Amino acid sequence: MCGRYALSAEQDDILEAFAISTGYAGPILPADWNITPTREIYIVRDNLKVERELTTVSWGLIAPWAHDAQEALRSQSQAINARIETVHEKPTFRSAFVSRRCLIPATGYYEWATEMGRYSPKQPFFIHGNGLIAFAGIWDRWRAPDGSYKESAAIITRPSVGFLATVHSRMPTFLPTDRWNSWLDPAIKRTDEIRGLLEVKEPAKGLAAYPVASLVNSTANNGPRLIEPIELGEPETLF
Repeated sequence: MCGRYALSAEQDDILEAFAISTGYAGPILPADWNITPTREIYIVRDNLKVERELTTVSWGLIAPWAHDAQEALRSQSQAINARIETVHEKPTFRSAFVSRRCLIPATGYYEWATEMGRYSPKQPFFIHGNGLIAFAGIWDRWRAPDGSYKESAAIITRPSVGFLATVHSRMPTFLPTDRWNSWLDPAIKRTDEIRGLLEVKEPAKGLAAYPVASLVNSTANNGPRLIEPIELGEPETLF
């Protein structure tokens, strides 16, 4: 899964990395090294003019059937991730999967070592690429009882591979840049075609991981110190 991530890039760097030529006139989100569910985040999507745009939404997909703000918030906290195996089937996600796909920019993300065995399962790791990375995601628009709209998004996750599988069993889904246009294209609506875009030979290509301090465990902590690497002590064992 992915329950925390970081984005410290400037808006101009995001626009350049995702080849967004329309500029950005929305709210400026501060650099954040401890992004948590329900927080406002950046996503990249195609707009009604079929142009790539940068916008902000809330992290955690609001269930279409939520009746009020409290129910919407509760549903968000349960839908920050959508599993690649079932995203096309689950009622919360399937409509967005067909018509409202996005990319979610990140500097990197955190995972806790539930699979490593040698170390405490509470040991956080920071996983990153060479520059900005992008999670494959979906977004949707929920209409509140007062007629206003709230947009939200979820990250698509998949089984971990390679060295990442020694940290945690799940990881975000990453797409090669040559698939971004197709992934963002709302005109592509065939489920089998969309699912085919998610089939990647090397899902962890270009990623690296290192242990970080437990500061990230608290939502009150933030700043670049959260992604500073640490040296681990002697491996722990359960036996």
